[in-house]
Amino acid sequence: MSSPLPIAPGATIGIIGGGQLGRMIAVAAAQYGLKCHVYCPDPDSPAFEVAGRRTIAAYDDAAALRAFAESVDVVTYEFENIPSAAAEILAARRPLHPSASALATTQDRLTEKSFVAGLGIPVAPFRAVDDAAGLAEAIREIGLPAVLKTRRFGYDGKGQVMLREAVADPAAVMASLRDQPCILEGFVPFEAEVSVVAARNAEGGFSAYAPCANEHRHHILARTVVPAPGMAPETAAEAVAIARRIADALDYVGVLAVEMFLVRGTDGRASVVVNEIAPRVHNSGHWTIEGAETSQFAQHVRAICGWPLGSAALAGTTVEMLNLIGAEADDWTRILAEPGRHLHLYGKGEARPGRKMGHVTRVTTGVATGT
Repeated sequence: MSSPLPIAPGATIGIIGGGQLGRMIAVAAAQYGLKCHVYCPDPDSPAFEVAGRRTIAAYDDAAALRAFAESVDVVTYEFENIPSAAAEILAARRPLHPSASALATTQDRLTEKSFVAGLGIPVAPFRAVDDAAGLAEAIREIGLPAVLKTRRFGYDGKGQVMLREAVADPAAVMASLRDQPCILEGFVPFEAEVSVVAARNAEGGFSAYAPCANEHRHHILARTVVPAPGMAPETAAEAVAIARRIADALDYVGVLAVEMFLVRGTDGRASVVVNEIAPRVHNSGHWTIEGAETSQFAQHVRAICGWPLGSAALAGTTVEMLNLIGAEADDWTRILAEPGRHLHLYGKGEARPGRKMGHVTRVTTGVATGT
């Protein structure tokens, strides 16, 4: 459903999902005089603490979804794994940004890879894998090492298996992923993992932050540095141009992140290969709260409400973000005592291993330019 834009201050944004991303969207919306209504099945959702209204219901509860949609002016989501039927119910009643079609493309890794490759953008070689025989055939075609991933629902290393040596029992590998439909991706020998966080509005306006370099620990983002160290300006420009082509092709509205590998050819030339698209605000963009003129959360609110996009210029020469994972958040007193550190805690109760509890940013000030 479409509606006249812009959506004015005083209106209500509906957010599907109650995690830390929804929480930070709601905080950004409040600064613009907008209200938020969060929908999530978990009664302990951290986003509930900063939203004016909440709905605790399952994502497949059609009646609750209809009532939720009718109580808001625009709907967005903080994670991409909402059922397609839920997206259709919401989109029939209120503007849904990003759209249900963009969501469908990015929910399925095979559909997403095919979409990106169809734009002529480099991706890792890939094959669909539906069973053990299909896995054996895909390995013969792509070779090893390779990564087997479930087509849907995987994140932070979940739902994937790295295959480095000959696979003696393809059936056992498929069973380890519960025999779900998968995709086999050839391993990309990369120098760095980078991402471009960008925003697009309904009129086609586009704004991208400088590409950032991401370091992972146990498949979870641990550290982000921006601008990406050692990334030449022409390679950074190429990465931003790719993000824009993807956003335009999806007719995307909101913030998205395009995760890429920085690779170097035999001629020494650096380039990027697209890994995944995240159709939402993204962990690698959390640094923007203090490190950019407009945070990714404020930018997302602007985009979905039909407002002018803000500047993506850096607020300093470099910015570093560290995720606080599990018990690392217990160090909050030490972090607060360090000059120049900005602490964000997400209000989660239990600091389980591997759980993102917060993040810290540090901005090195100076004259900087933005994309």
